[in-house]
Amino acid sequence: MPVRYQIEAEIVDITTDNPSVNDQFLVDTNVWYWFTYNKSGLAFNSSFNYQVKDYPAYLKKALRQKAELFRTNLSLAEIAHLIETSEREIFVKSGNNVKPKEYRHNYDAERSKVVNQIKAVWFQIKSIAQPIDLTLNDAFTDSALARMQTQRLDGYDLFMLESLTKLGITNIITDDGDYVTVPSIRVFTANRNVINTARLQAKLITR
Repeated sequence: MPVRYQIEAEIVDITTDNPSVNDQFLVDTNVWYWFTYNKSGLAFNSSFNYQVKDYPAYLKKALRQKAELFRTNLSLAEIAHLIETSEREIFVKSGNNVKPKEYRHNYDAERSKVVNQIKAVWFQIKSIAQPIDLTLNDAFTDSALARMQTQRLDGYDLFMLESLTKLGITNIITDDGDYVTVPSIRVFTANRNVINTARLQAKLITR
């Protein structure tokens, strides 16, 4: 069944929005994956083709307009996992039915390809986005944990949100509907369920 979001954030449809030089965006990990990893459309569920089309198109527009893009270094762990998983999915589709641990340890040539892909992707992200420096101390994690009581985010997204708050940025580009439960931020998305729900709840804005 469709997720029933209670929307607290402002929602912007990236398929109709035009970024400007004054915009500052934190970019979620999956968006970096679709933008930088050239095989993202070959793995996982092909029904989500809008993701590999709409998010890269919007980031390209943002870069052309010289909007500021930000990243958190926490994204490296997640994007490395996504790329390794994708490379194994593609390997399996070619007739090699191997489990994740087998793929990681038993296929040296494949492992080299995975590492090179991750390095290339992360180099590209670093070249176009500014880092948000974080200190994962008790104050940071306690604040993230407190948010969990009112905002329906998983642990990783709580850290992303703390990153957003730390820098004073209110805009995030993401396909993840969980962020819509956060007040005082603006979610830039192509997720149609989120967009349609935001329209019904009078939370969809046009800039």
